[in-house]
Amino acid sequence: MPKDGGIGASTKRREDIRFLTGKGRYTADINLRGQAFACFLRSDVAHGRINGIDTSAAAEMPGVLAILTGEDFKEVGGNPTGWLVQSRNGETMKEPKRPVLAHGKVRHVGDAYAMVIAETFEQAQDACDAITADIEELPAIVDMAAAVADASNRVHDEISDNIVFDWGWIEDNRAAVDAAFAAAPHVTTLELVNNRLSPNPMEPRASIGDYDPGTGDYKLYTTSQNPHLSRLLISAFVMGIPENKLTVIAPDMGGGFGSKIYHYGEEAAVLAASKLLNRPVKWVCDRSEAFMTDAHGRDHVTKIELATDMEGNFLALRTETLANVGAYLSNFATCTPTFLHGTLMAGPYKTPHVYVNVKAVFTNTVPVDAYRGAGRPEATYSIERVIDKAARELGLDPWELRAKNFLTTDQFPYTTPVGLVYDTGNYHATLDKLGEMIDRDGFEARVAESKSCGKLRGFGLSTWIEACGIAPSNLVGVLGARVGLFDSATVRVNATGNISVLVGAHSHGQGHETVFAQVISDKLGVPASSIEIVHGDTSKIPFGMGTYGSRSLAVCGSAMVKAADKIIAKGKKIAAHMLEASEDDIVFEDGAFSVTGTDKQKTFGEIAFSAYVPHNYPLETLEPGLEETAFYDPSNFTYPAGAYGCEVEVDAETGRVEIVSFTCADDFGNVINPMIVEGQVHGGVAQGIGQALMESVRYNEDGQLLTGSYMDYAMPRADDLPNITVDHSCATPCTHNPLGVKGCGEAGAIGAPPAVVNAVLDALHRGGITHVTHIDMPLTPSRVWAAING
Repeated sequence: MPKDGGIGASTKRREDIRFLTGKGRYTADINLRGQAFACFLRSDVAHGRINGIDTSAAAEMPGVLAILTGEDFKEVGGNPTGWLVQSRNGETMKEPKRPVLAHGKVRHVGDAYAMVIAETFEQAQDACDAITADIEELPAIVDMAAAVADASNRVHDEISDNIVFDWGWIEDNRAAVDAAFAAAPHVTTLELVNNRLSPNPMEPRASIGDYDPGTGDYKLYTTSQNPHLSRLLISAFVMGIPENKLTVIAPDMGGGFGSKIYHYGEEAAVLAASKLLNRPVKWVCDRSEAFMTDAHGRDHVTKIELATDMEGNFLALRTETLANVGAYLSNFATCTPTFLHGTLMAGPYKTPHVYVNVKAVFTNTVPVDAYRGAGRPEATYSIERVIDKAARELGLDPWELRAKNFLTTDQFPYTTPVGLVYDTGNYHATLDKLGEMIDRDGFEARVAESKSCGKLRGFGLSTWIEACGIAPSNLVGVLGARVGLFDSATVRVNATGNISVLVGAHSHGQGHETVFAQVISDKLGVPASSIEIVHGDTSKIPFGMGTYGSRSLAVCGSAMVKAADKIIAKGKKIAAHMLEASEDDIVFEDGAFSVTGTDKQKTFGEIAFSAYVPHNYPLETLEPGLEETAFYDPSNFTYPAGAYGCEVEVDAETGRVEIVSFTCADDFGNVINPMIVEGQVHGGVAQGIGQALMESVRYNEDGQLLTGSYMDYAMPRADDLPNITVDHSCATPCTHNPLGVKGCGEAGAIGAPPAVVNAVLDALHRGGITHVTHIDMPLTPSRVWAAING
């Protein structure tokens, strides 16, 4: 049994008290003395040349303090991408400048080219409306295939075409893969779209710049999953502010899903405006702005081929993908369709040969970057869809086809043909657990019951694996990362025995303040109520690399454990001195230091107090104080995996899909807080169902955003979601981090979409509608109806 409040306990989230009582403090809640307000003027054309901007009328309007345009930022640096990717011919990718405000050209609807600062937001907004701009509209580049085919119309004039890179992984595998396909008895081919999504966090982005002319210090309050990365990019690349003169503070945050990892131009703009005016400048994004400025997700067009023998043994897999990066390269845009996608194309299977080709393409659309799952949902969707299609072509059961191609437990550690090393797992166990949970034996009776009501029932399966942690630094450095991907923690024991834990990870809904306290409580034997978690303020916390990629517990949590181990080691030195014993004879257990074989002991609180009142310390060998910092850089990714099952009813007359049940059997390694893990899976599955059935960002041929509000972009509501059953009992602990954890935050978004689509197609086939072999997401009623009716 877990200790009360320690590791393994379903402790309620303590941060929820302030959120549910309205005491949370978000960026938009912060108001600084004397602050002004910013509003951005954004392009209403997708592609245009800026011939002139007339701000004279706006400058004379009431309350207007300043107007900035792209020309004011022409000499500052551009916002860089975080990864340099090599094309398969050895050429380095193209990286045109991403300016703070557009100058020369606007490149997507919503591209900001002017900024008004006024006494009130309403005054700034009115002045924006008074600015006139001579923008010569150019043909929009929206379709990726057309963008690749026609190099004469370019998003960025300074580069030769619209292709960022043409990446092959692993290029040395290509000949063997092609040979395997040439000799294969059966090849299944599928062309599919991974639809573009808008992240839609509950809290839109917001930023406040605050410059102190007396000290030259800058503060940026902002909605960021990664405050230290924002500080680094603004300092080193965008604004040139000395890093020690810039503090980034990310307070409470209402969701991110990846969209708040990145540095955005608005953050640099409010800092520059604050310095110009010598007063704070605040900007809060509205929902319409968010739809056309927050980095979108997914947007792949893929051809995938699976080679098998006639018994269904996988022989080789290859893919060709066009990946939309939008108008500019966002910070993780280049690694998402490559190293976070291509390296997962082996899945949980023992396919001997795999080759992945990705062409990243500029278009006149909102930039695309990592969104919950970041590359792994795209890989899983392609694999799990082509496997189901192969099963149907070969006349094999999709459960058995997957099981016979799974890696087995005796094969770990296993080096995949796409360069990862899976340390542990048991994929048969999660598949078997799923079979127990869904009542497979009763399925045919449920099919008959649905048929009697005029509905088609189907079941869809998805078996997935992902790489979490986004590390180690030495590996990602070889692959082109421009930053390290470690994390850090400081454990500060105060004189009275309570503890502050300062962490590099930042919470935006995961429950860090609860889970991190559970870890330290378990390690040090101190009640969780006596432990404070401090995060989000770069002036207080050690340098860390933020929260994304299900890395918080595996990476930052491991840094916490290392720091706690240092605390225990020093505590033993202090206890040995106080108890007049050898340090080797001191043991620490249940919050007390004792001498082996005796009843002599000191509590953790007594040791802490002594550390800060060292009246009789041997100071030449034992320092006062009890505070330790640790940095942790993993030796590998972690590899959670699972099996997901979705049961649906389809109304063939209308095309409407109803999800009857959704079941998850996951392997997350060791679980710290089961309740929070279950909640994370629920949230991910909800987003995966949204992608599968409802959500899709759409542009017309002129690059106009057609889904710029909730009137046009369908988000799942409570009544669209089924009861979601979650099990994580099939745990194989990670072998290379001290907690044995793997990560759970993105699992639902990875495993859900193919399970839903496979279920709908299964329902149609069981109902005799055999001509439908694929329907692209989202499976709206109109799409399903159209497919049924040819």
